[in-house]
Amino acid sequence: MTQNTDPRPLYRDALAWVRTLTAHVPAERFTDPTPCAEWDVRGLLGHIVATVDRARVIGEGGDPNVMPRVVTGVADDGWVDALTAAGDKAAAVWADDACLTALVTVPWGQVPGRAALFGYLREALVHGWDLAVATDQEVEADPATATAVLAETRRALPAEPRGGPIPFAAAVEPRHGAGPTEQLANWCGHARG
Repeated sequence: MTQNTDPRPLYRDALAWVRTLTAHVPAERFTDPTPCAEWDVRGLLGHIVATVDRARVIGEGGDPNVMPRVVTGVADDGWVDALTAAGDKAAAVWADDACLTALVTVPWGQVPGRAALFGYLREALVHGWDLAVATDQEVEADPATATAVLAETRRALPAEPRGGPIPFAAAVEPRHGAGPTEQLANWCGHARG
Protein backbone atom coordinates (compact mmCIF):
# COMPACT_ATOMS: atom_id res chain seq x y z
CA MET A 1 0.00 0.00 0.00
CA THR A 2 1.12 3.52 -0.61
CA GLN A 3 0.22 6.74 1.15
CA ASN A 4 -2.21 7.36 -1.70
CA THR A 5 -3.89 3.95 -1.67
CA ASP A 6 -7.64 4.27 -1.26
CA PRO A 7 -8.57 1.82 1.52
CA ARG A 8 -12.32 2.08 0.90
CA PRO A 9 -12.66 -0.64 -1.77
CA LEU A 10 -10.36 -2.91 0.23
CA TYR A 11 -12.45 -2.32 3.36
CA ARG A 12 -15.67 -3.09 1.45
CA ASP A 13 -14.12 -6.33 0.17
CA ALA A 14 -12.91 -7.31 3.64
CA LEU A 15 -16.35 -6.67 5.12
CA ALA A 16 -17.97 -8.71 2.32
CA TRP A 17 -15.67 -11.62 3.25
CA VAL A 18 -16.60 -11.26 6.93
CA ARG A 19 -20.32 -11.16 6.03
CA THR A 20 -19.90 -14.42 4.08
CA LEU A 21 -18.18 -16.02 7.06
CA THR A 22 -20.91 -14.71 9.36
CA ALA A 23 -23.64 -16.15 7.15
CA HIS A 24 -22.07 -19.59 7.51
CA VAL A 25 -21.72 -19.71 11.30
CA PRO A 26 -23.64 -22.82 12.42
CA ALA A 27 -26.30 -22.11 15.05
CA GLU A 28 -24.54 -24.28 17.63
CA ARG A 29 -21.20 -22.41 17.29
CA PHE A 30 -22.09 -18.98 18.75
CA THR A 31 -20.71 -19.86 22.17
CA ASP A 32 -17.51 -21.46 20.85
CA PRO A 33 -14.18 -19.87 21.82
CA THR A 34 -12.20 -17.82 19.30
CA PRO A 35 -8.49 -17.01 18.92
CA CYS A 36 -9.41 -13.62 20.39
CA ALA A 37 -9.57 -14.84 24.00
CA GLU A 38 -11.85 -11.98 25.13
CA TRP A 39 -14.79 -13.24 23.10
CA ASP A 40 -16.74 -16.28 22.05
CA VAL A 41 -18.13 -16.28 18.49
CA ARG A 42 -21.17 -14.15 19.45
CA GLY A 43 -19.01 -11.62 21.29
CA LEU A 44 -16.54 -11.49 18.40
CA LEU A 45 -19.37 -10.73 15.97
CA GLY A 46 -20.53 -7.98 18.32
CA HIS A 47 -17.00 -6.57 18.35
CA ILE A 48 -16.72 -6.70 14.56
CA VAL A 49 -19.98 -4.76 14.15
CA ALA A 50 -18.76 -2.27 16.78
CA THR A 51 -15.53 -1.67 14.86
CA VAL A 52 -17.52 -0.83 11.73
CA ASP A 53 -19.67 1.57 13.78
CA ARG A 54 -16.48 3.14 15.13
CA ALA A 55 -15.12 3.56 11.59
CA ARG A 56 -18.34 5.41 10.69
CA VAL A 57 -18.09 7.72 13.72
CA ILE A 58 -14.45 8.48 12.86
CA GLY A 59 -15.42 9.39 9.29
CA GLU A 60 -18.09 11.71 10.69
CA GLY A 61 -15.39 13.47 12.72
CA GLY A 62 -16.55 12.02 16.04
CA ASP A 63 -14.76 10.33 18.90
CA PRO A 64 -14.77 6.53 18.58
CA ASN A 65 -13.98 6.15 22.26
CA VAL A 66 -17.60 6.99 23.13
CA MET A 67 -18.79 3.99 21.10
CA PRO A 68 -19.14 0.52 22.64
CA ARG A 69 -16.42 -2.04 21.96
CA VAL A 70 -19.08 -4.72 21.48
CA VAL A 71 -22.58 -4.47 20.02
CA THR A 72 -25.06 -6.59 21.96
CA GLY A 73 -28.73 -7.45 21.66
CA VAL A 74 -28.51 -8.90 18.15
CA ALA A 75 -30.27 -12.21 17.55
CA ASP A 76 -27.97 -14.95 16.30
CA ASP A 77 -29.73 -14.92 12.94
CA GLY A 78 -29.36 -11.12 12.72
CA TRP A 79 -25.59 -10.71 12.60
CA VAL A 80 -25.35 -10.54 8.80
CA ASP A 81 -28.02 -7.82 8.71
CA ALA A 82 -26.31 -5.92 11.55
CA LEU A 83 -22.95 -6.06 9.77
CA THR A 84 -24.52 -5.06 6.45
CA ALA A 85 -26.33 -2.09 7.99
CA ALA A 86 -23.20 -0.90 9.81
CA GLY A 87 -21.13 -1.31 6.64
CA ASP A 88 -23.64 0.60 4.51
CA LYS A 89 -23.71 3.51 6.98
CA ALA A 90 -19.90 3.61 7.15
CA ALA A 91 -19.58 3.48 3.35
CA ALA A 92 -21.98 6.42 2.98
CA VAL A 93 -19.89 8.51 5.39
CA TRP A 94 -16.58 7.56 3.79
CA ALA A 95 -17.86 8.16 0.22
CA ASP A 96 -16.62 11.75 0.44
CA ASP A 97 -13.01 11.78 -0.78
CA ALA A 98 -12.24 14.61 1.67
CA CYS A 99 -12.57 12.07 4.50
CA LEU A 100 -9.33 10.41 3.36
CA THR A 101 -7.18 13.48 4.00
CA ALA A 102 -9.04 15.05 6.93
CA LEU A 103 -7.44 14.66 10.35
CA VAL A 104 -9.62 12.39 12.46
CA THR A 105 -9.56 11.09 16.02
CA VAL A 106 -8.84 7.39 16.52
CA PRO A 107 -8.19 5.49 19.75
CA TRP A 108 -4.44 5.88 19.13
CA GLY A 109 -4.43 9.64 18.42
CA GLN A 110 -5.07 11.86 15.41
CA VAL A 111 -4.29 10.66 11.90
CA PRO A 112 -5.44 11.31 8.35
CA GLY A 113 -8.70 9.52 7.52
CA ARG A 114 -6.91 7.19 5.10
CA ALA A 115 -4.73 5.85 7.94
CA ALA A 116 -7.74 5.52 10.26
CA LEU A 117 -9.72 3.51 7.74
CA PHE A 118 -6.67 1.34 7.08
CA GLY A 119 -6.67 0.47 10.81
CA TYR A 120 -10.26 -0.70 10.56
CA LEU A 121 -9.50 -2.64 7.38
CA ARG A 122 -6.85 -4.47 9.40
CA GLU A 123 -9.41 -5.09 12.17
CA ALA A 124 -11.84 -6.62 9.66
CA LEU A 125 -9.22 -8.98 8.26
CA VAL A 126 -7.78 -10.05 11.62
CA HIS A 127 -11.14 -10.58 13.28
CA GLY A 128 -12.45 -12.25 10.12
CA TRP A 129 -9.58 -14.69 10.48
CA ASP A 130 -10.53 -15.19 14.15
CA LEU A 131 -14.10 -15.96 13.10
CA ALA A 132 -13.00 -18.33 10.34
CA VAL A 133 -10.71 -20.26 12.68
CA ALA A 134 -13.38 -20.47 15.39
CA THR A 135 -16.01 -21.80 12.99
CA ASP A 136 -13.81 -24.00 10.76
CA GLN A 137 -14.15 -21.87 7.64
CA GLU A 138 -11.67 -20.71 4.99
CA VAL A 139 -9.19 -18.48 6.83
CA GLU A 140 -7.85 -16.53 3.88
CA ALA A 141 -9.39 -13.33 2.55
CA ASP A 142 -8.40 -11.94 -0.85
CA PRO A 143 -4.63 -12.63 -1.00
CA ALA A 144 -3.74 -9.34 -2.69
CA THR A 145 -5.59 -7.32 -0.06
CA ALA A 146 -4.20 -9.34 2.85
CA THR A 147 -0.65 -9.12 1.47
CA ALA A 148 -0.89 -5.34 1.12
CA VAL A 149 -2.36 -4.93 4.60
CA LEU A 150 0.28 -7.25 6.08
CA ALA A 151 3.10 -5.19 4.55
CA GLU A 152 1.62 -1.93 5.81
CA THR A 153 0.94 -3.38 9.26
CA ARG A 154 4.52 -4.58 9.61
CA ARG A 155 5.66 -1.08 8.71
CA ALA A 156 3.21 0.75 11.01
CA LEU A 157 3.11 -1.70 13.94
CA PRO A 158 6.58 -2.70 15.08
CA ALA A 159 7.18 -6.11 16.66
CA GLU A 160 8.13 -4.37 19.91
CA PRO A 161 6.99 -2.89 22.16
CA ARG A 162 3.60 -4.55 22.54
CA GLY A 163 1.11 -4.38 25.39
CA GLY A 164 0.23 -1.42 27.59
CA PRO A 165 -0.76 1.51 25.40
CA ILE A 166 -0.11 -0.62 22.28
CA PRO A 167 -3.14 -2.93 22.34
CA PHE A 168 -1.55 -5.84 20.54
CA ALA A 169 -0.07 -9.03 21.95
CA ALA A 170 3.39 -10.16 20.91
CA ALA A 171 3.67 -11.24 17.29
CA VAL A 172 3.22 -14.99 16.76
CA GLU A 173 5.51 -17.03 14.50
CA PRO A 174 3.34 -18.11 11.53
CA ARG A 175 2.91 -21.82 10.96
CA HIS A 176 4.51 -23.29 7.84
CA GLY A 177 2.36 -22.53 4.81
CA ALA A 178 0.33 -19.77 6.48
CA GLY A 179 -1.28 -17.43 3.97
CA PRO A 180 -1.16 -13.62 4.19
CA THR A 181 -4.38 -13.28 6.23
CA GLU A 182 -3.12 -15.72 8.84
CA GLN A 183 0.29 -14.03 8.85
CA LEU A 184 -1.46 -10.70 9.43
CA ALA A 185 -3.42 -12.15 12.35
CA ASN A 186 -0.19 -13.65 13.73
CA TRP A 187 1.63 -10.31 13.45
CA CYS A 188 -1.22 -8.76 15.45
CA GLY A 189 -0.76 -11.40 18.17
CA HIS A 190 -3.55 -13.79 17.22
CA ALA A 191 -2.89 -17.53 17.03
CA ARG A 192 -4.82 -20.74 16.56
CA GLY A 193 -5.79 -22.39 19.83
